Amino acid sequence: MINIKENERLNVMNHSCAHLMAQAVKHLYPHALFWVGPVIEEGFYYDIDLGDDVITEDALEKIEKEMKKLSKDGKRIYREEISKTEALERFKNDPYKIDLIERMDEDSTVISCYTQGDFTDLCRGPHVETVKELKYFKLIKFSGAYWKGDSKNKMLQRIYGVCFENEEDLNEYLKEIEEAKLRDHRKIGKDLGIFMTHDLVGKGMPLWLPNGALVRKELENYIYEKERKI
Repeated sequence: MINIKENERLNVMNHSCAHLMAQAVKHLYPHALFWVGPVIEEGFYYDIDLGDDVITEDALEKIEKEMKKLSKDGKRIYREEISKTEALERFKNDPYKIDLIERMDEDSTVISCYTQGDFTDLCRGPHVETVKELKYFKLIKFSGAYWKGDSKNKMLQRIYGVCFENEEDLNEYLKEIEEAKLRDHRKIGKDLGIFMTHDLVGKGMPLWLPNGALVRKELENYIYEKERKI
C-alpha cells in the first residue's frame, strides 16, 4: 500500500483536501472549531470540536457531498503571511488556533495562512492551486481523539480521508483497504474463536479462547521440539 505522506504530490493533495473537508464541515456546522489536520501514511485527518454534534456515517456522506460542491466551484487557494500579532487578532475567537500560535517559536516573525473562498486556516503548506484539483477523495472513517492526546482534555472528533489524482488510483486504494480489513487480526481472531478482548481487562490484552489456547500450545510444542534438536 502506498505511503501517501512520503509521496510529494499526494502529500500536497491530501493536505489540501484536509482543508477542503474542514471548509465543508464549517459550512454544515458553523460552530465547528479545528485543531490540527496533518497528512498521514493513509491519507489525512482533522480533529474537530463540534460541540454537542456527533459525526455519523450519514454525516460523512453530507460532508463529502459538500466537498464535491466546493471542488466544482473551483476557488483558488491563496497563501498569506502575517505577523504573530496579526494571527492572534485574526483567530482571537478560536482557542485551538490561539494555542497553536502561542506555542510557535518566538523567533517566528511570519505565520502563513491559506484561504479558499470563505475558509482560512493556519498552515505551512504547500497546497494545490485550486480546489478544482481535488476531485477524487473519500472520507474513510471517524473516531474520537483527545485534544493534544491527553485524556484530561476535551474529546474531539477525528475524521479520516484520502485523496488521489484519479478515480482509478482512489478505487484501487479503497479496494486495498477492504482487503486489509479481511486480514485484520482482530477480525480473524473473532471469526476463528482464537481470542477475545474485554473492557474490564483492557483492549490491549487478549483473552485466549479454546481454539487460541490450542494454537498457542501447538506453537509452543513446535518451538520446544525445534530447540531440542539444536
